[in-house]
Amino acid sequence: MTEHIQTASHWGVYSVETDRATHEIRGVDGVSYDPHPSPIQASLPETVHGRLRIDQPYVREGYLRSTGRRGADAYVPISWEEALDLVATALLETREKHGNESIYGGSYGWASAGRLHHSPSVLKRFLAHFGGYVDKTGNHSFGAAAGIMPYVVGRSDISNLVVPWPEVVEHTKLLVMFGGAPLKNAQIDSGGAVNHENPDWYAKTRAAGVDVVCISPYQHDVVETVAPRWIPIRPNTDTALMIGLAHTLVSERRHDLEFLHEHCEGFPEFERYLLGHDASWASRITGVPEETIIDLARQMASTRTLVNTAWAVQRADHGEQPVWMTVALAAVLGQIGLPGGGFSLGLGAVSGIALPRTTGIPRPKLPLDSNPVKATVPVARVTDLLLHPGEEIEHNGRVITFPDIELIYSAGGNPFHHNTNLNRFLGAWQRPATVIVHEPFWTPPAKHADIVLPATTTMERNDIGAAELSRFWIAMHQVVPPFQQARNDFDIFSELADRLGFGAEYHQNRDEMGWLRHMYDGARKQALEAGFDPPDFDTFWASDKYEFPADEGPTTLFADFRAGAALKTPSGRIELVSEKIRSFGYPDCPAHPAWLEPAEWLGGPLARRFPLHLLSHQPATRLHSQLDHASLSRQTKIRDREPIQLSVEDANDRGLVDGDVVRVFNDRGAFLAGVRICTTLMTGVVQIATGAWYDPAEPGVPGSLDKHGNPNVVTLDKGTSRLSQGSTAQTCLVEVEKYDDPPTVTAFELPVILRV
Repeated sequence: MTEHIQTASHWGVYSVETDRATHEIRGVDGVSYDPHPSPIQASLPETVHGRLRIDQPYVREGYLRSTGRRGADAYVPISWEEALDLVATALLETREKHGNESIYGGSYGWASAGRLHHSPSVLKRFLAHFGGYVDKTGNHSFGAAAGIMPYVVGRSDISNLVVPWPEVVEHTKLLVMFGGAPLKNAQIDSGGAVNHENPDWYAKTRAAGVDVVCISPYQHDVVETVAPRWIPIRPNTDTALMIGLAHTLVSERRHDLEFLHEHCEGFPEFERYLLGHDASWASRITGVPEETIIDLARQMASTRTLVNTAWAVQRADHGEQPVWMTVALAAVLGQIGLPGGGFSLGLGAVSGIALPRTTGIPRPKLPLDSNPVKATVPVARVTDLLLHPGEEIEHNGRVITFPDIELIYSAGGNPFHHNTNLNRFLGAWQRPATVIVHEPFWTPPAKHADIVLPATTTMERNDIGAAELSRFWIAMHQVVPPFQQARNDFDIFSELADRLGFGAEYHQNRDEMGWLRHMYDGARKQALEAGFDPPDFDTFWASDKYEFPADEGPTTLFADFRAGAALKTPSGRIELVSEKIRSFGYPDCPAHPAWLEPAEWLGGPLARRFPLHLLSHQPATRLHSQLDHASLSRQTKIRDREPIQLSVEDANDRGLVDGDVVRVFNDRGAFLAGVRICTTLMTGVVQIATGAWYDPAEPGVPGSLDKHGNPNVVTLDKGTSRLSQGSTAQTCLVEVEKYDDPPTVTAFELPVILRV
């Protein structure tokens, strides 16, 4: 007898077919209200009960003896009692000897989609009650944008700075996309992609006759269904191209001088900078022909134009500048606040970002409680935090002093995926005395931990999906019992809290369903007060979902500002020149948007040694590194390694053919990948998906060759600027060479287990 049970993930809502007697998972299907379910869901059945599941708690052998190296040691199975004792003892001893500022709990990652069982959140709630922890600030997705935009338009809510698809279709005539908007990215959404409608909106965009321009090193960074024009550009030079476009508009008097004077601060100073940087100058930097720049600027001025900049563009050295310049270019055109015009940041970056929305929806939530420790670190500077306790860095107008971290507690993320320059990061990861990890699978962080606690997957627990960009509340039902001895993260922390004397404050004597009901009832009360009519919890849970009614029509971005409302900037206007930023005196982030030469780029001196610019993009067959071990992801690999795309010319120059294994390297390290020759990638650029599980040839040894294709072995780990200190993963030069007789990939092998 089979049954179908609904649950959800970041890549969609799905119905799971199981055998009621044996709990065998037989299949996964999308739901009726999702027009284009993500193929990633097909990976789930094989992984829930797969060989890489962690069956019970483990401890690193060397941790018991104060020897060895994380990543290289065997593991010893222990009981839950022993494991919880070890964790509690480590926490207490660390706090007693070094204080709570020595505990890093800034766990980073997408974890699960539910509102209760979001593991970084339950971790932070636990550590806050324990006396506090060092947290991270910002994110890897759009950290530079979130850093600069409060100074420019008074807002940091980047996912809301997007013109929605219905407005694009109805009003936009020219859509200029810096960095594109790959459709594969729209499979996912933090908290759950409920209805995958983006393919339909791309089709509607083409049907409406919107002229789409893709400015990117890769032609297919915009889906072919909108028939985009492709303008190839050197990576990391988008700011220069925008300046060249703006120069043409101003020098030919095609700019909106009235808008600039009435709604913008500092245009006269910015104009003086612009007039020294024409289309010819921009062409030399970007590789885009001067005539193309001039013609595009004229077209932009002649019609309703929307300028969109992808999040990937700002994940680079000086990543604040293309974001600031996006706003400046739109301001020069004078169309900010007009339907279908102005600017967007990250159109298509995740599923719900440009879909029709409903404003004012409350979300069921677990309170995190105040963190008594106020020390924080920008998320892209975690390696420096671990390596250089006591060192000071500048960040957003203040000085941060790195605490001395003795204990890392990580749940729901993969630091061997998100962090750059992994050889340096691996050395930093060895410094703390204790690393504790919750993991369902034997992933890289599990294989680099001291204490490993087996966590459940989404299918093994109950939860509520309520993504910030979605109109839905989703009932996420438990599908199968927990695997072996795996436990929910919340239950693990509840038991630890009981041992440490604050259990009642942490779990408040509520179990899983008690918390879900409590969270739902609180959000429902707010929803009723806002004029919505969600059902009671029992009705919701039985019916699987509640859909909020869509807004009657989208509110045009910055329409109220254009009509006279003030922005939350010092001037109340768009700041093309920021006196506040000027006061910081940062040479890497001046007072107005500007072209600043990246640390590594194809026009710089390092390109003579490393002549290829490496771009690392989001994968199509997994979410970051999640489910890399599933067959869907592994089927795309070449000789078990992540594919790397090269242009025909670059492949021919190196004597490479499809299917070869190559060594990709620079001074920071090297990884192996499989060659895929591409006719739609500009010469001098190579690209590879992120998320291949870190697989060093010499485990635990910094500098070791990665056998599997993890690009963060070679990426740059400096901050975007002193302002944001964001990730610069897209600023990376490499060389590629054929690699004969490559070693066996062991990323998906179990660690050595010492059974006593």
